[in-house]
Amino acid sequence: MYKILKQEGRAKRAELTTVHGTIQTPVFMNVGTVAAIKGAVSTEDLETIGTQVELSNTYHLHVRPGDHVIRQMGGLHRFMSWNKPILTDSGGFQVFSLAGLRKIKEEGVYFHSHIDGRKIFMGPEESMQIQSNLASTIAMAFDECPSSVAERRYVEDSVARTTRWLVRCRQEMKRLNALEDTINKEQLLFGINQGAVFDDIRIEHAKQIADLDCDGYALGGLAVGESHEQMYHVIEETVPYLPKDKPTYLMGVGTPANILEAVERGVDFFDCVYPTRNGRHGHLYTNRGKINLFNAKYELDDRPIEEGCNCPACRRYSRAYIRHLLKAKEMLGMRLCVLHNLYFYNTMMGEIREALEQGEFAAYKKRKLAGMNP
Repeated sequence: MYKILKQEGRAKRAELTTVHGTIQTPVFMNVGTVAAIKGAVSTEDLETIGTQVELSNTYHLHVRPGDHVIRQMGGLHRFMSWNKPILTDSGGFQVFSLAGLRKIKEEGVYFHSHIDGRKIFMGPEESMQIQSNLASTIAMAFDECPSSVAERRYVEDSVARTTRWLVRCRQEMKRLNALEDTINKEQLLFGINQGAVFDDIRIEHAKQIADLDCDGYALGGLAVGESHEQMYHVIEETVPYLPKDKPTYLMGVGTPANILEAVERGVDFFDCVYPTRNGRHGHLYTNRGKINLFNAKYELDDRPIEEGCNCPACRRYSRAYIRHLLKAKEMLGMRLCVLHNLYFYNTMMGEIREALEQGEFAAYKKRKLAGMNP
């Protein structure tokens, strides 16, 4: 199912075979929280820009339109007309991000919907049931994401509960995958490592969840307030204790530099809202660093966002035109910027895979970082 094709130090070039196709790693998953990429990006667009995996969110789709609606429509793949792999986040991150709207107990988490205020309960079983209804390729275990500045005692208690929840997730997924009317009976489950910035808690948790034999493992609770140096340190210390024959996923990270550093430390799955969020605000990634199209110097700039880029925006439109669209608040401006940024990320991952195949990742990383920080 998961096969390492080449290694350079800890960096891995691998592939994960799933019921919805084979994922070439390292891979960046394009984030479509509510089954759509923000910025009017269609499924056809995702195919055009080389997307391998789309990521959607369990909590948000449960709230709207409802996972039972999506189940009746034949699952998330049919609902959004996407035939490649989909990963669904468990809703666990909302335990962190909706801190003012939730209450955590052993059985699960009580939320107030951020849309209409209605009460919602989600525990490990409910999260697995919702993700089974969505019929995603990869389901994430339900966990709590403690703050990176939380006290040690709180983190210890939280991580212990997350481990207990993972056991319940595995049992419920096994039950669901055996049911006759389950849409995707080959749904995979990834466990999540937590522990804030405490090395020993992270390592002990990695050992515990490794014994539970999940289909893959994620590092959660990073990029939530700690420094880049702290994040890299946690990755470096923890990854060696996760199973080497399973994919490793760094959740919610990050910048191109973050990705390059994490690949070097053994990570092969990534997701982040940066390329779409920044794109909607005219902040664009290039091989010479980020540019902000709202800057006046681009008003008469007839060049593409980046010379040589083959994305739908750069093939046809100038910086000046896209800047005008953004200033006029035309949706097309946001759409073109998001397409460029996602294409940049997807292309970079292809370059990383090629560099690993050639045994030249270290040189590529150095070159790429130097170019983006002229």
